[in-house]
Amino acid sequence: MQFLRHCDSVGALSGRPNASDFWSRVTAGPRTLLSVAGHDPSSGAGISADLATFSAHRFFGTSVLTALTVQSTLGVEEVLPVDPSFLRRSLNHLAADLLPAGIKIGMLGSAAAATAVAESIAALNLSMRPGSEGNRSSGGPPIPPIVLDPILRATSGAHLLPPDTIELLHQVLLPQITWITPNWEELSSLTSLPVETVSQAEAAARFLARRHPHLHIVATAGDQLQPTDLLLLPSGEVHRYAGEHIESNSTHGTGCAFSASLLCHLVLRDSPVEAVRGAKHFVAEAIRNAPNLGHGKGPLNLLWHTR
Repeated sequence: MQFLRHCDSVGALSGRPNASDFWSRVTAGPRTLLSVAGHDPSSGAGISADLATFSAHRFFGTSVLTALTVQSTLGVEEVLPVDPSFLRRSLNHLAADLLPAGIKIGMLGSAAAATAVAESIAALNLSMRPGSEGNRSSGGPPIPPIVLDPILRATSGAHLLPPDTIELLHQVLLPQITWITPNWEELSSLTSLPVETVSQAEAAARFLARRHPHLHIVATAGDQLQPTDLLLLPSGEVHRYAGEHIESNSTHGTGCAFSASLLCHLVLRDSPVEAVRGAKHFVAEAIRNAPNLGHGKGPLNLLWHTR
């Protein structure tokens, strides 16, 4: 395969100090990252892949489920969204105890889940401030990054977010995040533009940036014969990353692993350009070292570096 507006601060939400001292508190203890995503019983994607990727980068991962699925390497059979009020309480309760140094958002599963997640992020006051560059604020500490992998459909074709939810994402969620990592099909869905070439991907990314100028946009092309990813910075600068097509049937969860690895590199304070390069390398090696599991699209080896 291949995240929150009732309060203005963490203090208002939980009784803790407000978000102005957020960064000093999260760096005082173990580095914790939060995954908000669906559950894949085959562990190739979703929460399981995110937590494994966090661990591979030496981070402690927490998680909140947005949906349960009937799924294996053969595809997704059914999606059962988590009740949005339960989802909101889970996020808020967790944040009151374990503040994340960064957030990865994956499959949402429903419009109600997207709204609940957007409200909770706003309450945590972790969103990108206008005019910021990279994942750092002007004259202040780094802003904890929030990476959205806009999972709209499974590789098998099953809808993982209703198509009529796209405008809701634009209105309530995209203003709250700092990074987005759509593949070409997802970028096309987000912009209603054709995306079949690198040039079209850049044009669509620039179109998306006109509506959300604060976003760092990574258009991924891992499913293309010539997988050239591109990064569009809020400044308008574009970077292209040429890749090689790796022949493998073990590609389940590449988008999840890429966006989770990207978050890790950003929290490690890599520059945006280096963070994308590092995440791309991590996924390529995870494919090369993947086990041969399942009868469909198998999982990656997200702990390849330990071999």
